[in-house]
Amino acid sequence: MGRRTRLHVNVSTPDGDIPASRGLAGWLAGIAPVRARGDVTVAIVSDRRMRVLNRTFRGQDYTTDVLSFPIGSRQSDNGQGPGDVSLGDIVIANGVAARQAEQHGHAVGTELRILALHGLLHLLGYDHETDAGRMARAEERLRKKGGLPTGLTSRRQP
Repeated sequence: MGRRTRLHVNVSTPDGDIPASRGLAGWLAGIAPVRARGDVTVAIVSDRRMRVLNRTFRGQDYTTDVLSFPIGSRQSDNGQGPGDVSLGDIVIANGVAARQAEQHGHAVGTELRILALHGLLHLLGYDHETDAGRMARAEERLRKKGGLPTGLTSRRQP
């Protein structure tokens, strides 16, 4: 088995079933940029778990909406050479997503997609704080392709 030619997304809900997450994996794989190849895990967790992750990995003691953990290492299919690329993990706080969905007047499933797309772009190396609008442009293009009403980067701009 050779290298994958597309993105493979696995959605995990370790803190309980989240019906709004259904269809997220296929949607994200379908709208991802062509260069997004390999494996990504999206974990939708409780706000409590997200606060611990944010404090542990970023030194910020509050619950944030989405975190990205890039990996970029090669994994072997059968132990005999290069296999698929693992891009990393995206973690989304379910409670924050629900509150943001209500605030912006759309379904929780839509908010999960907005956050997953934002996280994926970070895994691909985009950084809205330092890239002079490159991430915002990519997010805008992909959110339109995916039928999203807004993107996270555009909501955060002043």
